[in-house]
Amino acid sequence: MPDRQGKPAASPHLITKGLAAFGAGALLLHGVRFGLKVFGPARPFRLQNRRPLATDSQEFLDRLSCLTDSIVYKDSQISILKNGLEFYPAQLNAIDAAAKSINLEAYEFLEGDLTREIVRRLAARARQGVRVRLMIDAIGSFGTRRKYFEPLLSAGGEIAWYHPLTWKEWPYFDHRTHRKLLIVDGEIGFIGGADFADHWIEVEKGKLPWRDTVFRIKGGVVRSLNATFAENWVDATGRILFDGTQFPPDRPAGDKTAMVVTSSAGYSTSRARMLFQTLLESAQSSIQITSPYFLPDRSVHHALRRAIRERGVKVQVLTAGRDTDYNSVRRLSEMLSVSLVKAGVEFYEYRSSMIHAKLLTIDGNWTVVGSTNFDHRSFSLNDEVNLAVFDQEITRRIEDDFRQDLQQSERMTPKRLRSTSLGGRLLTEASWVFRDEQ
Repeated sequence: MPDRQGKPAASPHLITKGLAAFGAGALLLHGVRFGLKVFGPARPFRLQNRRPLATDSQEFLDRLSCLTDSIVYKDSQISILKNGLEFYPAQLNAIDAAAKSINLEAYEFLEGDLTREIVRRLAARARQGVRVRLMIDAIGSFGTRRKYFEPLLSAGGEIAWYHPLTWKEWPYFDHRTHRKLLIVDGEIGFIGGADFADHWIEVEKGKLPWRDTVFRIKGGVVRSLNATFAENWVDATGRILFDGTQFPPDRPAGDKTAMVVTSSAGYSTSRARMLFQTLLESAQSSIQITSPYFLPDRSVHHALRRAIRERGVKVQVLTAGRDTDYNSVRRLSEMLSVSLVKAGVEFYEYRSSMIHAKLLTIDGNWTVVGSTNFDHRSFSLNDEVNLAVFDQEITRRIEDDFRQDLQQSERMTPKRLRSTSLGGRLLTEASWVFRDEQ
């Protein structure tokens, strides 16, 4: 039908097809952008003007805190909690004892017996006037229904979903909070690799509970944990946490030295990446890495090979084995690690269950625990948080746990690593297309 100027009007069918094509194009562009972010290209990293500096020195601590823009606290009390049968009861006890505030942040908060009990106890504290706030990632906890939190909401608790799947939040789809935090009264904090789900404590389909480590901390460093939570809270709600229940006066609780190192999406180089790369390139005697998803980029490859070749460092990596929740990642990890094993890295796969701990120790002096995996997503896309502890006693305990974990692991040879599936090889080749050649 012609319009008023006598020109044929566009048919509704053509308009619909045009809109559909535009939408498909937009989704394709977003998909390409997402793929490039996930798989690279990875920027090359290396220490500049590096000279030997003892990792147990005050100068090394001072430089590392400046580099990561982190506050050093020397008054911390730290307890190491191994596996869910230790850290979940400790967390529940802390919730029960809360008098002022509870802040919980998680990537996975999955429906089940554990979280049902957590919600019940949080609701009980909220009814007693405790300010309870939950920050849950909308993708990591996609299957958890809002009504699951109704007991807490009815009691006055607050819940924020981080970047939910809405049109308004769609541009931030690949920006997730992967942080795992629980802070009570601004004085007790928990940080580690574990989220909140039954598979950390229950036997599932004949498999043992997941292996993980969480640190319970007291002292001034907890203030930095709360500041980390507040960063995501304001991003999701627009509300700034600035009351005394969040940042109480600093009360020394021990003699451990620690600092919180955060990283957020939007930074071309995350502070976590600088922390890990600096520690790897500074180690003089030993490096022990525990990571469920070990996908080293070229900079990590170069750092580990140089550590062995130039400084005689003993490098050991422990990652997930056959009980992994992402077998394709395991296969890719095996392929990416062949050259490292040839260079002298001891590469182990955990056999007893899924290992989910995220730990790094160097030289018996430093321990890093937190949410960061050795992959591009953790270093460049997610919001992550780590606790870097400068203490030989803590590091010795984590190294002892590492040795115990190795007794339940299989050391992989280049021949074994090359025997991965065709799918793993293809995935590896596809990933290298996007990686930097430096």
